[in-house]
Amino acid sequence: MNVPGTHDPSASRPHPDASAPPADARAHLRERRLTAHREASRVLTRPGYVLTLRERLALLDGAAEFHDLDEPSDTYGSGVVEALEDRVAALLGTEAAAFFPTGTMAQQVALRCWAGRVGGTAVALHGLSHPELHERNAFSQVSGLRPVRVTGEPRQITAAEVRDLEEPFGALMLELPLREAGFLLPTWEELTGIVDAARERDAVVHFDGARLWESTVHFGRSLDEIAGLADSVYVSFYKSLKGYGGAALAGPRTLVDEAKTWRHRYGGSVFQQFPTVLSALAGLERELPRLPEYVAHAREVAAALREGLTAAGVPWARVHPQVPHTHQFQVWLPCDADVAADAAVRQGEETGTLLFAHAWNAPGPGLAVTEVAVEEAGLRWTADAVREAAAGFVARVAGAAGW
Repeated sequence: MNVPGTHDPSASRPHPDASAPPADARAHLRERRLTAHREASRVLTRPGYVLTLRERLALLDGAAEFHDLDEPSDTYGSGVVEALEDRVAALLGTEAAAFFPTGTMAQQVALRCWAGRVGGTAVALHGLSHPELHERNAFSQVSGLRPVRVTGEPRQITAAEVRDLEEPFGALMLELPLREAGFLLPTWEELTGIVDAARERDAVVHFDGARLWESTVHFGRSLDEIAGLADSVYVSFYKSLKGYGGAALAGPRTLVDEAKTWRHRYGGSVFQQFPTVLSALAGLERELPRLPEYVAHAREVAAALREGLTAAGVPWARVHPQVPHTHQFQVWLPCDADVAADAAVRQGEETGTLLFAHAWNAPGPGLAVTEVAVEEAGLRWTADAVREAAAGFVARVAGAAGW
């Protein structure tokens, strides 16, 4: 068995070709990282995209335990799709919910529907939110919405900023947690204050809750209490719940009924969706109850990682937030991102232990940041194992980073 941080002399996976063209080097490194992730014996998370088709299909094994597989299959949103919608509405405490093939579509539709009700297309949101960074300006280019940035700082929006926003807006969209800032959540008091400030501005509140499922630990509140603060909520089935894809929009029945009309217009009325929907039901049945356990262990991993990096002699390292709000967090280091990425992959290739399985990015000169997620696979890691793996990683970075 490979021990974290040690070299396995029998490892035979190839290292990158030093003569590879620079333009191809990063793509080559990514392929090595994905291969190392698939083959590693010890990881903190094993997401669906690194699994084989056979392994992904196994997600539906035992589906009869939570849904009647002898009923007629779905057609354009009937049957098992409606069952999933009812389950989500019950969990979030809303009147209704609608299944969507993607969260991008679900949120555009939700905010488009609200724009028609409030009489304005301006949507107040964070500059680091998903629609602003990862959707190619879909709000404005596709749905006729006008994003208004409340702030671009790597923190959550404040109530004061909502009250003092200089231009009017009809809807406030809050991403909970805010991924790009380190999967950050406000406190419960801060969240209620933000919502109250939006109400004072006569705006509706929509939660981008792609990762809302794991926010209950931080807030100390149930899902329905959290969702009850908003006028509408979007949730994802493939991130924390490990489904094949899909999303849901939950809220008042009148809004959801209109959203289903727009879902059709946007091309989201799909003939049959039972594999994806069953995978979502599997996630609600199997992963949702375990998320608090993942969050608790992520906090232990984060503390051990911070200790391990410091003990290994890193000039400075930041685990952000210091106490993770969810089961995901960031790690910042003072080195080139490609150096950190190569060291992480080499550790996986050489030892079978992949401490850092996600990409490293460069937020500034001489800085590297990555995301860490702790899920079922990570529960087997002790604090000592994390510290030892951190030491092994640092040993592979130190020379190139000049530490």
